[in-house]
Amino acid sequence: MEKFSYLGVLLFVIVGTVWLELVVHTRVYRRWRRLLLAILPAAAIFVVWDLYAISREHWWFDPTRITGVYFPGSLPIDELLFFLIIPLAAILTLEAVRGVKRWQVGDEPPGSVVDGIRVEDR
Repeated sequence: MEKFSYLGVLLFVIVGTVWLELVVHTRVYRRWRRLLLAILPAAAIFVVWDLYAISREHWWFDPTRITGVYFPGSLPIDELLFFLIIPLAAILTLEAVRGVKRWQVGDEPPGSVVDGIRVEDR
């Protein structure tokens, strides 16, 4: 079971935040293009960084705590999932707080209606 420790933490993060989409109506999954544009560039940079660190033996992963499925360059699938799931959780959390607090993002023009709420002039 220890082999799935990393995945267990990621699952905990997903369970802890995915409900925000359903209960708070963050609309993060509905705006999937925006989500991908937010997550993929950062994930790509961190993958390159990790690959470099792994190749120089500056960074390593405990083989007893990961699945053992690797991409080229010895990057564990667990680590790649980390780079996707943690930013997703952060975005869901930010959007939930923004929605509850009714904070403007700046990409909705004044006078438009977002989630049934009129965006006022600043």
